[in-house]
Formats: sequence, structure tokens, C-alpha cells
Amino acid sequence: MAPSPFFAPASISVDGLTIRAYRPGDGPALQAALVSSYEHLQPWMLWATPDDTVEAAEARCRRFAANYLLNKDFTLGVWAGDELAGGTGFHLRDGPLEWRSAEIGMWIRGSYAGRGLGTRVLRAMLAWGFEDWGWARLAWHCDVRNIASARVAQKNGPWHEGTLRSNALDVADGRRDTHVFAMLRDEWLRQGRPDAAQP
Repeated sequence: MAPSPFFAPASISVDGLTIRAYRPGDGPALQAALVSSYEHLQPWMLWATPDDTVEAAEARCRRFAANYLLNKDFTLGVWAGDELAGGTGFHLRDGPLEWRSAEIGMWIRGSYAGRGLGTRVLRAMLAWGFEDWGWARLAWHCDVRNIASARVAQKNGPWHEGTLRSNALDVADGRRDTHVFAMLRDEWLRQGRPDAAQP
């Protein structure tokens, strides 16, 4: 018997935010958020650029939307009203959808940085991912020098599983070490809250 098709949830509204799949027409909002946040994002994001265009951003939004519908990757925008406040997603970097394992990625618009938005979004993504999407494992990776990103994970309960040495390219044309945090679905359901103590 063939498995039932998977239809990814399209959006969730939580804590004054809407986390949703990108749509055609979101390009101008994405371009404005990224260009205004270049200095904030550039130390950590290889893809950050100071001169993104609306056309290029719109093309990315349409690719995001297509991949979402095809279950290839699940890139999401974080909206505060009509303003794009950041981006997140469930990314299939560890294997196919059938493995039920994803990495949560995130970037925060510069004007929202330092206000606890990343912590709120990760908490929402863990709850949504385990309770509605059915993920078995959700991971969070960050550059070891990105203390704020590591603190976002630590505040929400994923375990620090280890550090990958010199595993990724650095924005300065070198290499970087990467922290790996992760949580399993039964851990989330058992502890019932993201701030439960780790063993």
C-alpha cells in the first residue's frame, strides 16, 4: 500500500507573528528586509549581499514556494503584520522527507535583533514541527562564534550534541566550526515545555 501523500502545513500564527510559506509577490518585502539587514547578517550568512534586487528576491520567493509544494524544502517567512521580520524553515539537509529529520534555519531582520524574536520563533517552530508536522528530530546548527544563536537554542531546550570542526566555509574565505543542537519528538512531548532541564 502506497504511503499517504504529505501536505505541508502552510502557516501558523503565534505570539503576534505569522510564520508562513513564501508566495509570489513577496519579493519586495524579502529584498527590503535583506538589504536593510546586510551588516547584521554578513558575519554569519554566506548569502548576504548589500545589493540584492527586487527581481532576484522575487525569483527566490517563487523557488521557495515551488520547493515547498514539491516537499523538497520548507522555507518560511516570519511576518510581524505586513513586515518581514526574518526567515526560518524546516530544511531537509540530513536526508529525505521520509526520515522525518530536519534542520531549523533562521535569520532575523536587523531592526528586530536583540529583542527575543529568535527565541520566540524557535519555540514556535519546535512546537509546530513536533506537534503538527510530525518531525522525529529537529536540529539547529550555528557558527561557534555566534553566541546569540547558540543562546537561542539553549533557551528552548535542544541538547548540544557536539561541535563539528572546520566543517563549513566562513564568510571571510576561511573555515568555521559549527555547534549542533537537536531535540527529538519524544523529548519535546515528554518534557512538555522548552525550558525543562536536560539530563
